[in-house]
Amino acid sequence: MSIEVGSKLQGKVTGITNFGAFVELPDGKTGLVHISEVADNYVKDINEHLSQGDQVEVKVINVGDDGKIGLSIKKAKENYNRRPSKPSKPRKPAESFEQKMNRFMKDSEERLTSLKKHTESKRGGRGAKRG
Repeated sequence: MSIEVGSKLQGKVTGITNFGAFVELPDGKTGLVHISEVADNYVKDINEHLSQGDQVEVKVINVGDDGKIGLSIKKAKENYNRRPSKPSKPRKPAESFEQKMNRFMKDSEERLTSLKKHTESKRGGRGAKRG
């Protein structure tokens, strides 16, 4: 049985490293599931998702010239979509240009006032007597 890119196979996890898991395929060959191909979300510790001896369904994503087999667990799932949808944040209604400009002018005036007060206090203020 030749292993072809795109085929889905059952395998057994034979080893776990900090960068992925080795899976023995039905024909006795071993492939690697990189840690980024274990689950749709970020995987910090692969041991939270897989254990040695687990039976997993994998999809062959590449076969190197050197015989190394790249596997994916997340792409083997039926409902896999290429881009996981990001949770949508509630959006504020869009501001008009005038509203943005008014907010900018207000912030700018407040900063200038604060800067002037700070600068004058360092110089001794406007009514300070000189020399």
